[in-house]
Amino acid sequence: MRFADIPGSEEVKRVLVQSVQRQHVAHAQLFRGAEGSTALALALAYAAYLNCEGREPQDTDSCGHCASCQKIDKLIHPDLNFILPVTTTKSVPKDAVSSKFAGEWRQFALENPYQGLNDWMQHIGADNKQGSISKEESLQLLRLVSLTAFEARYKTVVIWLPELMHPAAANAVLKLLEEPPPATVFLLVSNAPEQLLPTIISRVQPIVVRPLPEAELTAYLRDQRHLPEAKAHQVAQLAEGNLGAALAAATTSGQDHDYLTFFIDWMRQCYGYKVDKLLGKSDEFQKLGRENQKELLHYSLGVLRKVLLFGLDAQLVPHLAANEQQFVTGFSKFVTPRNADPLTRELNDAHYHIERNANPRMVFVDTSLRVAELLRQA
Repeated sequence: MRFADIPGSEEVKRVLVQSVQRQHVAHAQLFRGAEGSTALALALAYAAYLNCEGREPQDTDSCGHCASCQKIDKLIHPDLNFILPVTTTKSVPKDAVSSKFAGEWRQFALENPYQGLNDWMQHIGADNKQGSISKEESLQLLRLVSLTAFEARYKTVVIWLPELMHPAAANAVLKLLEEPPPATVFLLVSNAPEQLLPTIISRVQPIVVRPLPEAELTAYLRDQRHLPEAKAHQVAQLAEGNLGAALAAATTSGQDHDYLTFFIDWMRQCYGYKVDKLLGKSDEFQKLGRENQKELLHYSLGVLRKVLLFGLDAQLVPHLAANEQQFVTGFSKFVTPRNADPLTRELNDAHYHIERNANPRMVFVDTSLRVAELLRQA
């Protein structure tokens, strides 16, 4: 994994690179980012950069060609270790620890390092069980770090989702952070750092990984995942900075639907109180299927938010797609602080009822008539 392979987070990459170039590598670092962020990918790219044998002092990325990079890229380097939340499965019926899931983890992380805990649990066949980092893992960890590095400059221990540590495991990690082994770097990758022991938080260097801006996510989906511009923008808006969710949405049937055009036509029909056309639109809505209906309503909420912000101050929405600009500009006259909250509530209520298997046609017509009344209150 190269830094160059990861979209966004340029400031984080710069800080990580400079820490190595200046030989100020903290022995414990906490990559904190929401689920679906680039936090794990950044930790893996940093591990590769730390131990790259082919980079020059001025290089800002690992070479990708040396023996160390090639092994880390395959997650088989003997000095790259992982501590993960696991549970018993059919293949591991007892004593579940990270080392017993090494093969599954390599496949999971190499396929897509932007996935979350539920994806991991499904990947290992955990059914409905909850994953955790057990107290038995603490013994494994102590044995692991007692060994000197085999061939790398730094032994690296990646702890994915440390907030799921059993208290015994958390205390073992705390002891190691208080008295760190030589040439060992701990990289904690957390979605919920507030759940960690305060004593652990106080002994790590924080690396804040922020959600990707919509424009950057759109560019990544367009240029790297080869989605058409309109679809890339639509998926990016739905994902709200969550790269993992964006990649998942990019492979679903929802990408075949033009939600923006649907929303524009819908709002115009609402404002014009064209009941006959709204009835026809409800048939179109029903044919989308439940998941796409929910996705459309989620997307509509995002557009509605942009319209309101644009009406308050155009500078609050600096990156409007070309196909949104004209509509958002015109529609902003009809979405004001006076009716924005009730409009949002109507769309949220519609999403709630669709999620609970209400008749989609009835939900759509009812919501449309309520929206039509609210648009006249701008």
